[in-house]
Amino acid sequence: MADTEQASDLAANAAAKVMAGCGLQAPDVDLLIFASASQDMVEPATGHMVAAKLGLACPVMDVKNACNSFLNGVEVADSLIATGRYRRVVVATGESPSRAVRWTVPDFETFASGFPGYTMSDGGAAVMLEAADPEPQGPEGAAGILSMAFTARSSHWSVGTLSAGGSAFPRDPEASYFSMDGEKLKDAFLDLGSGLLDETLDRLGLSWTDFAVVCVHQVSAPYRDIFAKRAGVPMELLVPSVEDFGNLASVSLPLQLKLAMDSGRCGPGDLVALVGLAGGVSLGMAVVRL
Repeated sequence: MADTEQASDLAANAAAKVMAGCGLQAPDVDLLIFASASQDMVEPATGHMVAAKLGLACPVMDVKNACNSFLNGVEVADSLIATGRYRRVVVATGESPSRAVRWTVPDFETFASGFPGYTMSDGGAAVMLEAADPEPQGPEGAAGILSMAFTARSSHWSVGTLSAGGSAFPRDPEASYFSMDGEKLKDAFLDLGSGLLDETLDRLGLSWTDFAVVCVHQVSAPYRDIFAKRAGVPMELLVPSVEDFGNLASVSLPLQLKLAMDSGRCGPGDLVALVGLAGGVSLGMAVVRL
């Protein structure tokens, strides 16, 4: 991203494309959720900057949960639509991790601590959710979100941090860089296990082979493959992205879905799974029929 761009610009650009593709004008959007690990500033919510750039006059909110921010944003939107409070919700993310990468290091220890940040990339993504037609739209059933589930092992929160901007380190410039232990983070993710995924599939009466693609958050290619094998996901269902785009944080899953759709790997009527992994640590899964 350019030096003059902010996370809100990436989110607003993505949301504008989604709205145009859906034929929506600003008054048609009932709620905007900015769901990202990044933010323009601590106060106010970055969603306000995104809404202002889009010319929206609807309510806004931020949802933040590291790399699962987008997936949790979709969860919040889905729940609010189900209550009848809103009909159309735009969920947008803009990730700017390059701003938190330490490009000058005094020693190897500092380099090792910040190394995972060198795999991260900037990007934006957005989706528009609206109340679904309750009647089946095809032989496979109605399109929409079939299930979402999440779990966490919060005792691992300290293995990956960006500490600046809060009450812990309000003015410490050293806290404005990524600090992460990649090996401990991998172990923390593995500690989450695959129980949540297995339970979700069992509840829906599905197996991995029922899906056209399985999008998995990708910190690195080796860990993606390790996680997929342990979870029983066939490798041919994955959508490789980290090799070409790096670790895009919460943009990773919507990017993979777009890549799969553009390449013809999935389309209307297909089942897709979105599996999110995030610092903290947390695991989430969404099952969607396109």
